[in-house]
Amino acid sequence: MRVLFLNELSDPRIGSSIRQMYQHAACLRERGHEAAVMSVTQDPDRRGWTEIEGTRVFHAVSDYPLRFRGWVSIDNPRVRADVRAVLGDFRPDVVHSHLIHTHLGYASLTAARESGAGVVFTAHDVMTFCYQKLTCFHGGEEQGGLDRDYPARWSKCIPCQRLRFAPGRNARIRRVLERDVDRFTVVSEELGRAISANGIRVDRTVHNALRRRDELPDAAAVEAFRASRGLAGKQVIAIGGRLHEQKGVAQLLKMLARLAPEFPELRLMVMGREQIYRDGFEALARELGVADRVVPVGWLDGDELQAAYAATDVFVTPSICFDTFGMVNLEAMEHAKPVVATTFGGSREVVVHGETGAIENPFDIAAYAEAIAELLRDPALARARGEAGRRRLEERFTIDRLTDEFLAEYDLAREAARLRLESGGPGGR
Repeated sequence: MRVLFLNELSDPRIGSSIRQMYQHAACLRERGHEAAVMSVTQDPDRRGWTEIEGTRVFHAVSDYPLRFRGWVSIDNPRVRADVRAVLGDFRPDVVHSHLIHTHLGYASLTAARESGAGVVFTAHDVMTFCYQKLTCFHGGEEQGGLDRDYPARWSKCIPCQRLRFAPGRNARIRRVLERDVDRFTVVSEELGRAISANGIRVDRTVHNALRRRDELPDAAAVEAFRASRGLAGKQVIAIGGRLHEQKGVAQLLKMLARLAPEFPELRLMVMGREQIYRDGFEALARELGVADRVVPVGWLDGDELQAAYAATDVFVTPSICFDTFGMVNLEAMEHAKPVVATTFGGSREVVVHGETGAIENPFDIAAYAEAIAELLRDPALARARGEAGRRRLEERFTIDRLTDEFLAEYDLAREAARLRLESGGPGGR
């Protein structure tokens, strides 16, 4: 079987879901299948085929002002010819779409169906009905984050997007998905509920996964990392990924201020672009009196990233947006670290409250901070929950399980493509 992934991001260093795609591709090859990736670059010199982590990748070129994304994401003329050329060259049996909402566009699904391939769409986010990270559904501070208002409507979207609002965008996306996608999957049940609330058919949840490393950092590597970052002898809580106010960084700084009197050696390790922390959050940390307790370590990769996870006592994901799954939760669990995660989105399908960590509402600063404190006060409890998290990862979130489930979806999509061909519909080769 030949599987073509559609993914606008191709660098495995910039995101957990990208690394997962390459791990899935490797697993497919191990089982005798072939996989390739259709991606995008803004650099004309990079256009064409290359190889990343053993997988062939074609980069089309697309660059435009993102304020026009609501329109361009439907059908991007910059990539049309390359999409059809790659489909003709690779001749996939299945096209598996991951991230297409900026450059590859929903018209790439139409081209995939017309090529005769079965089409599988995996929603990693809410972009099928939202223009950004979903932030309006919970009511914010005013409602204590307790609302669950998922359906998009003009009265919410126009004040949020203003001139970026594209009339008819969501209706057009729904039509394409209904007509051209054979199997629609989501990465969490809660994401499925949000998408279904917007009139889009959801066929199955396929939870994210990762391929466990053969070796994790040893004690010497962890101590060396701690020493290099001024963390030797400290208790460490950590947050990682793209730093943004919607990831709950401000909430976490307020929690740190509550925790500081009880835990004088506590440090917050910020694993993300240091300049973003400096520009967006350092002033608040100073205002709260905890700036000297924050250790921004920058964007980490490879062995350094693994050492950072291993050096953590409690990992936190206090997002105040809809956090669809939280791959960083799995990465912390791989290192047997307890996780205190947000109640918004799919994290509770990964982290089990009271067993592998805790699920808390980040608008409730006191309750969230207390969940962290419980683990800091009792290292034996933290270790037990971390070990339970690692076992949960090994039982439920392996790349082999993900590959098994997607192979079943691929078979269903191929059967749908076969029936289209027999009925004389679009997609016959």
